[in-house]
Amino acid sequence: MKSTGHPDYHMIKVKMTDGTEFETRSTWGKEGDLMTLEIDPLAHPAWTGGKGTMLDAGGQVARFNKRFGGLSLKK
Repeated sequence: MKSTGHPDYHMIKVKMTDGTEFETRSTWGKEGDLMTLEIDPLAHPAWTGGKGTMLDAGGQVARFNKRFGGLSLKK
């Protein structure tokens, strides 16, 4: 196995937007580097399961409902 086949895996510090810090292992940066997050995973909808919204571009949803709204799986 090649010795150059794997990236350097080391400890870094992560600083969140609220100021809290923790240590984790990563391939990012160098040993002991500080990663400062710009998006807080405690508040961002991608991590908290925030409300998603569907954009109706040009009435696509309304047109679909008009064509297929009467269909159902019930007999």
